Amino acid sequence: MGIDEKLHHQRNLTLWERLGHPLDTLTVFVTLSYIVINDYTEQGLMVYIMLSIFSCLFITKDEFIHTEVCSAFEHWLHAVLFILHPMIFLCAGILWKYQPQDEFLNYWAVLTGLFMMYQIFRWSIPWKVMLKK
Repeated sequence: MGIDEKLHHQRNLTLWERLGHPLDTLTVFVTLSYIVINDYTEQGLMVYIMLSIFSCLFITKDEFIHTEVCSAFEHWLHAVLFILHPMIFLCAGILWKYQPQDEFLNYWAVLTGLFMMYQIFRWSIPWKVMLKK
């Protein structure tokens, strides 16, 4: 994500991406937060799987825009991130079931929320306009 974020700084984001990228992170934050605040159950697992699938599909929404604005390297990087995305949820789900007392999931959810806030403040607020006043 850090490399992808650097590429975003180099090319600047379209309005669609400025709105969409924090929403992508929100889907991850909600999914991870679900397992942080809920004990593992079979019913909870089904909810978690649905949230995970939704997030994995949701993050692909920008690819129609990316075909016009991204370099070949950024496309490749997105493909790698699309592979890692469900693996993150798989690993989190395993921790949730087998190591529920592990604090790592809490930190992971908090860091995801902080990254989302960074995205909102970095990309969604027109800083250049605000600084000119």
